[in-house]
Amino acid sequence: MRPSHSLWADAWRQLRRNRLAMFCLWLIGAFACVAIYGQVVYWRYRILDAPAPPALAPVKAVFVKVLMAERVAGRVAPYNRQDLGRQYSPPSWKHPMGTDGLGRDVCQRVIQGVRIAFQVGIVTSLIAIPIGVLLGCLAGYFGGWLDDVVVWIYSIFACMPTLLFILAIAMMVGRGLLGVYLGIGLTTWVGLCRLIRAEVMKHKQRTYVQAARALGVGHYRILFRHILPNVFHIVIITFSLRFPAAIGTEVIMSFLGIGVQGEPSWGVMISNARLRLWYGVWWELAFTTAAIFLVVLAFNLFGDALRDALDPRLRTQRE
Repeated sequence: MRPSHSLWADAWRQLRRNRLAMFCLWLIGAFACVAIYGQVVYWRYRILDAPAPPALAPVKAVFVKVLMAERVAGRVAPYNRQDLGRQYSPPSWKHPMGTDGLGRDVCQRVIQGVRIAFQVGIVTSLIAIPIGVLLGCLAGYFGGWLDDVVVWIYSIFACMPTLLFILAIAMMVGRGLLGVYLGIGLTTWVGLCRLIRAEVMKHKQRTYVQAARALGVGHYRILFRHILPNVFHIVIITFSLRFPAAIGTEVIMSFLGIGVQGEPSWGVMISNARLRLWYGVWWELAFTTAAIFLVVLAFNLFGDALRDALDPRLRTQRE
């Protein structure tokens, strides 16, 4: 008799057998480490410039000590350091990805682009996923007028052109990362809400839910303690697939001049580099595009493999 294993253990075992999925996971981990390094560099050079409220002054002092920021006080961050004598320098040992029109190191700016991309993917997911999960669970479990209201709300969001809606929110909030976070986060929860709603409607008829009701367990305990863990794999799959979509949307917004301002976002770098191709300056556009391609491809391939591993229907077919 074959020993029983949990869904997560079986999924991890299948992923380990998929060499392409494991390579993509390794690549995602490498980009995550680069993003952490970029965040440390950003904090180290910017933490002294931003005035801190009196209540947060001790916290700022700790960061200054940990990051040794007093050593770089008053200095320009490496990704913004200009050297007009080295402008448009091709890739070399000192500048592996060359320099841009102001002599800034393209490698350092691409690293900061990784930081911004991961920030956008994580923060927008933290906004969109709770909204989609909560509304989907409530609508699928209780039904009735609550289901009608939720369906009406997400139908309105689904009918609007997503990019234009994101741009409108970003313009109302203001340019910068806050507008990007809210614009993407408040408009990309619809697909997850539909999936969670459908799965909850299916699970609430299952035997284990009926048994819990017979034992007198409350509705919210059944919903969030019993049903939600059984549909949580959808949340993980959705996160892995929407992460690159959020990155792509941020690149488009920054390219149009509505997203990140004053920081080396990938969209800003592409917008600046496209005008220099006519002069043979290819490296800034090439390396930025390659970074976007690798991140999006790794997340998409790993998301597909994760979906195949966690989908209960495919798991039943394999058994």
